[in-house]
Amino acid sequence: MIDIFIALCSITLFGMAAVTLWWMLHAWRTPETLASTRFGDPDGAGVLSFSLLVPARHEQEVLEHTVLRLLESTHPDYEVIVIVGHDDPDTAAVAHRLANANPGLVSVVTDTHEKKNKPKALNSALPHCRGDVVGVFDAEDQVHPELLSHVDSAFRGADASVVQGGVQLINFHSSWYSLRNCLEYFFWFRSRLHLHAAKGFIPLGGNTVFVRTALLRVNDGWDQNCLAEDCDLGVRLSSQGAKIVVAYDSVLVTREETPDSIVSLFKQRTRWNQGFLQVYRKQDWKRLPDLRQRMLARYTLVTPFIQALSGVMILSGIAIAFLAQVNVVWAMVSFSPVIPMAATSAFEVVGLHDFGKQYELRIRFTHYVKLIIGGPFYQLILAGAALRAVWRELRGRKDWELTKHVGAHLLRDAEATS
Repeated sequence: MIDIFIALCSITLFGMAAVTLWWMLHAWRTPETLASTRFGDPDGAGVLSFSLLVPARHEQEVLEHTVLRLLESTHPDYEVIVIVGHDDPDTAAVAHRLANANPGLVSVVTDTHEKKNKPKALNSALPHCRGDVVGVFDAEDQVHPELLSHVDSAFRGADASVVQGGVQLINFHSSWYSLRNCLEYFFWFRSRLHLHAAKGFIPLGGNTVFVRTALLRVNDGWDQNCLAEDCDLGVRLSSQGAKIVVAYDSVLVTREETPDSIVSLFKQRTRWNQGFLQVYRKQDWKRLPDLRQRMLARYTLVTPFIQALSGVMILSGIAIAFLAQVNVVWAMVSFSPVIPMAATSAFEVVGLHDFGKQYELRIRFTHYVKLIIGGPFYQLILAGAALRAVWRELRGRKDWELTKHVGAHLLRDAEATS
């Protein structure tokens, strides 16, 4: 019985690791694929108008920098709408000061919901949007001035309904988990999302995402009860056949910071995982026309179950190795998942080198060591967050756990740049 259990666990882990690796490397399969992931050159027409939403909650330390950065945009037609809670006077004071200093460009919307979350804030601002396109940014984002011009051209060049730009965590030097978190984003936005766009099913990112305003209003905006409102919107629009374009350029990406502690990371991943489970249970993905799209959607949205299951299987495997007598053949089979896992680690090392090259960051030997050694511990954090998400969903706990931002990505740390 133990032999069968070992075989099933090993085959499952091998398959999951191999699929994850294949999807992770999508953008690098051919030079043509890599070239197609970038923004094209803007034509300078500036035809579309933009309403840029910036929900901010207890983020007075970073909000001003983000809004001032948005106001540096080279695009001729945009507005910035800052959304603050009625119970957050410190952030509201910063927002109103920016609006008074920039009339006609910056306005403030107050979210009066008793229980706050991001989708409620976004929906509060949607009726006030005057632009053809709604863009979403987080309060700590560092946005490139030329991004809107490239997005404008991408919409018109592909006749798109949605454009998803790149997001990159940048403070890899802050901690061992920040290093892995930054690289995780690098592979997700640089490669994985492009695969989803090509297949016609995509869980959108939470910011640097642009949607035609009319399409948002027809769909009643964001789901206020979902903990992953970005994923939910992407699934709904994908099921309607909306044209979604993903573009990544290291110069134009929106730069962000990693969570400021392991606890914050754990809670953030819990919220995302639980949100994916909520989207799965809504079953909008079942309206996708193609069977392969539905299979991709099912696999993607049940990732929390997969991560939780893999964590349990790995711990069970370790226990069996110490406590049980196992046939030599099955013991050898149990090592099969090591093959794709080792390959993943090798590609992560190459990816870290490419990350440093693209962002002109100095990657030292110690960073590679931290990357490899920290891998198993980081996966344990993700598996634990997935287990917690499943438990919270089963218990009906759906409160929003806010991720704190301190502006770590805005500091020119000597270790990262020297």
